[in-house]
Amino acid sequence: MDYPLLNLFLTMLYFFLWIAWLFLLFRIILDIFRSADLGGWGKAGWTILIVFVPFLGVLVYVIARGSSMQERDLQHARESRQAMDRYITETARGAAPSTSPVDELTKLADLHKSGAINDDEFAAMKAKVLA
Repeated sequence: MDYPLLNLFLTMLYFFLWIAWLFLLFRIILDIFRSADLGGWGKAGWTILIVFVPFLGVLVYVIARGSSMQERDLQHARESRQAMDRYITETARGAAPSTSPVDELTKLADLHKSGAINDDEFAAMKAKVLA
């Protein structure tokens, strides 16, 4: 009971700042490894700088590459959106690729010749394809 209210607020503030710092740190590390314009040594150098000298490393990274972070985020969002749109389009079309009526009639004729379907079934399926 010897913990004043102001100390509680300060503790909550420190905790919030610590969480914000972790978000920033992970965000920058993610940006380093997502960046296509950095080579392996560049990624390793930035990571080492951020791990061993975190405050200075993050400050220098944000100053040096902060403006391009947003561009990489937008590019990643565009790519994700395009992939989602392609997936939705392919799923909406159905799993089986669409074939032309000529291809379907050829398959039906082959089935009819082999005796897999009789004349009535062939006529019904042919009418369905041509409809």
